[in-house]
Amino acid sequence: MSTLESLQASFESYFNHRHFPADPSTLYNPLEGFLSNSGKRIRPVLCLLGNELFDEIHPDAYHLAAAVELFHNFTLVHDDIMDKAPLRRGQPTVHAVHGEATALLGGDVMMVVAYDYLNKIDQQYLKKVLHLFNKTAKEVCEGQQLDMDFEKLEKVSLEEYIHMIQLKTSVLLAASLQMGSIIGGASEHNQGHVYEFGRNLGIAFQIQDDYLDAFGDPSKFGKQVGGDIQSNKKTFLLIHALATAKGTDLDELKNLIGSNPPDKVEKVLAIYKKCKIDDWANTLKEAYLNKAYHHLNEIAVSAVRKQTLRELAQYLIKRDK
Repeated sequence: MSTLESLQASFESYFNHRHFPADPSTLYNPLEGFLSNSGKRIRPVLCLLGNELFDEIHPDAYHLAAAVELFHNFTLVHDDIMDKAPLRRGQPTVHAVHGEATALLGGDVMMVVAYDYLNKIDQQYLKKVLHLFNKTAKEVCEGQQLDMDFEKLEKVSLEEYIHMIQLKTSVLLAASLQMGSIIGGASEHNQGHVYEFGRNLGIAFQIQDDYLDAFGDPSKFGKQVGGDIQSNKKTFLLIHALATAKGTDLDELKNLIGSNPPDKVEKVLAIYKKCKIDDWANTLKEAYLNKAYHHLNEIAVSAVRKQTLRELAQYLIKRDK
């Protein structure tokens, strides 16, 4: 079985070429630069892992992985516009440097090229893969809209937030695995457990992401730490803090949400720590990781074939960036 590092390197070798024409350079060069600032390549690696869980990696898995990576980057470019984010992976965002219009067009082109890669997949897999890809793409957009809707609501329940996260984050991780498993010849039974493993891992992944946004080391995290606090995003942390803070702490938290003092991040973090939000988040993360492992255990293949997925799961929830 392949290691996580070897799969990352293998995909990078396949993906590391120019994806767009030379002209107009004002549209395409920013996209090439964005793609070369690679990030963790988690989703394309999940495509390869989903395949290798059941059979040797087929060339079609690389075409699928490239499509997923392009789709994911399309969502990042557009999300950064909507979130007014200044940084992505430690670098200025596309819209911050090249303007919102170019960033919008660039994201659109990434989505189109993603379908070019899907069209390379063998016909025996393509119908099922394309159906799941399209379903997932719509769900990701729904999740982003809910995320923006939540910013306007005074109160969001934990259940509502988890539903949004499943759409915005988890379904793409889950679908990447399942689409890879389709190419690997997995049964419907195994595909179901593969998807549920990815879905629950995705929730744990987002809990860690929310945690790092608040408590991460800015030199490692690669994004603006405290960005969620500044924009009043309804995260796991804020939702639980509003449910558990009492007295003057709750009053101050509500006042901070409705204002933007220069020390807002520091004051909110002090309330989080007083409410032990960091400990709660880690406990919740472990609960979803255990749910993911339950479904991984139910997949009817040998334990050795599952080992790299276990390693990836540990990496995702223990990461500091």
